[in-house]
Amino acid sequence: MKPDQTGARLLQGAFILSAAAILSKLIGTLQKIPLQNMGGDAVFGIYNTVYPFYMMIITIAAIGFPAAVSKYVAEYEAEGRTWDGHRLLRLSSAALVLFGLILGFLMYACAPWIGKWIGSSQVIPALRAGALALAFVPWMSVLRGYFQGLHNMVPTAISQITEQMVRVGIMIVLLLYLIRVGADADVIAAGALLGSAAGGAAGLLVMGLYWRKHIRASRSASRGAARREFGESGMNKMEMRADVTKEGAGVLLGRLLAYGIPVCLSLLAVPLIGLVDTFTVPRLLASGGLGESLAMAEFGVYNRGLPLVQLVTMLAASLSVLFIPALAEAKFKGESDRVASQSRMALRWFWLIGMTASVGLAVLAEPINIMLYEDAAGTGTMQVIAFTAAGGTLSTITAALLQGIGMVKGPAIHLLAAAGLKLLLNLLLVPQFGITGAAIAGVAAHLTAAALNLGLLSRRAGARLDAGGMLARTLPVLAAVALAAWGAGAASGGLLGAAGFAPGRLTHAVASLSGVAAGCGAFLIGAALTKLLTEEELRMLPKVGRPLAAFLRALRVLR
Repeated sequence: MKPDQTGARLLQGAFILSAAAILSKLIGTLQKIPLQNMGGDAVFGIYNTVYPFYMMIITIAAIGFPAAVSKYVAEYEAEGRTWDGHRLLRLSSAALVLFGLILGFLMYACAPWIGKWIGSSQVIPALRAGALALAFVPWMSVLRGYFQGLHNMVPTAISQITEQMVRVGIMIVLLLYLIRVGADADVIAAGALLGSAAGGAAGLLVMGLYWRKHIRASRSASRGAARREFGESGMNKMEMRADVTKEGAGVLLGRLLAYGIPVCLSLLAVPLIGLVDTFTVPRLLASGGLGESLAMAEFGVYNRGLPLVQLVTMLAASLSVLFIPALAEAKFKGESDRVASQSRMALRWFWLIGMTASVGLAVLAEPINIMLYEDAAGTGTMQVIAFTAAGGTLSTITAALLQGIGMVKGPAIHLLAAAGLKLLLNLLLVPQFGITGAAIAGVAAHLTAAALNLGLLSRRAGARLDAGGMLARTLPVLAAVALAAWGAGAASGGLLGAAGFAPGRLTHAVASLSGVAAGCGAFLIGAALTKLLTEEELRMLPKVGRPLAAFLRALRVLR
């Protein structure tokens, strides 16, 4: 394949995989809203207690093998060693299936002890339901890694979307059934986690079908090549020639572990902050006099604001990927000024996006809370959690920028430090302020990770910001966003009330959406007027800059 064709295939694959990841994460985030609506805060609390622990175990079960398999399969393909890639996949699949079954058994058997560590026996059925997914998800992940090594992203994309759709579909069906038969909250939450196992099985089935099709095509192509080269006895000779490149299973496993374990450790840093909440907040709430059941319900209220913040950080993560190849290229060419200027621009933009989202969510917390969750419980906590978007967004973009210049370990270490701070602040603040204390701890932890990343980026990329000047220009824009969002929300709610509509989810939905629209408009206009947003900088944004600049010029926001 020619270099330009390879590059085009890589770009196409990256786009397919990014789009699938965004859609998959969107489905996974939004499914929490019907879960709370149908199951209530107690079920929501149990689910959000177990899910971070489940994700940690899934990450450990994969041992970083998907990334390692992707790397080595790509190398084998480049060398024409297709059958060695097949052998590597079979070996890694066998290892992960065995390891996943062992971890799944331990998670199932040790669920009562894990429940004691968490401080609630209500999580035991959900833990056991989640353990079933370990029979499917690790194997599915390594198959995805194989096809990514071939630069074929379609199987991964299809399986990701299938997995999430089946997971949510099964979850909703089980919720409806278990609620109808009057099941307890712990059993209903277990039904929701059982959807993860069903989704993993569906995703594995999709990957298995793609693998079956691929292996048949490979064998057919190999037979044809062998007959052309060796005649009718070609297959035996081809197999003998392929055997020359074989390495021992122990050597291959060693290479996979050497590459995969560091990847696994870096991935484990991401869910750690949520895991800290799992092992501290329910226990601290229960020991404060709420009792086990009320503590879980309160933890469910605490988690109401997190899906909204996750949507913002998910958008930031999707956009941040655009900067990695551009920075890597500039770093490789030694263009330090370009690295610094693109980093400063990205930091300023993502800080603006994160702060605007935080202010908007905080101002509109009450109507959004009622729109999504039927009542205003925990609105004050949601307003605090909203500012996690600012730290989370800045942490995401700084990590991506550091990755672009080759600094991969730093962001993982900083997340570990942030998780340590979260643990300390939870222990200090939750007994005093309840779930609002946990929200304050979360904001501080994400801002700490962002600050540590920013310091490292400043030293290594020269991306120093005029913090005072940027803050002076940012505050008027944020004030305009807050005023516009509050004014539009209040006005639309008042108009509906005057028209005879009773206060409820519909009126609060209109108020929320009106406020969001007005806040976005105020942001664009304010950023242009204060020169935080210029056409030249917009055009520097990789891939999306020119179309966005043209769109804003057509709206006469840019001049």
